[in-house]
Amino acid sequence: MENVSVYHGNISREAGEKLLCEAGKDGSYLLRDSESMANKYCLCVLHKDLIYTYRVSQTTTGSWSAEAAPGVPKRMFRKVQNLISAYKKPGQGIAIHLQHPVERNVSNAKG
Repeated sequence: MENVSVYHGNISREAGEKLLCEAGKDGSYLLRDSESMANKYCLCVLHKDLIYTYRVSQTTTGSWSAEAAPGVPKRMFRKVQNLISAYKKPGQGIAIHLQHPVERNVSNAKG
């Protein structure tokens, strides 16, 4: 997961929402650790000043899936990057397709 640029790790829901609101564009998105469930992640996306959160998890066999809208068939992906790519297309069962990655800031390293 560390090689996924939109993965922000163990940040709070509030911190994630602040980053998305600062980005300020519909379709801005990031991935963070779930605060309530171990070994689960949250795909958070901004749409019309609201943050939509979708639970992302990995199966015991290594496949990745996201919980989209009710009635949308669950899709499995080999890599989390493939999941993100799929949700960049419109009409995939989430509020708005992923358009503007909010990447974690890795330039804060002292050196």
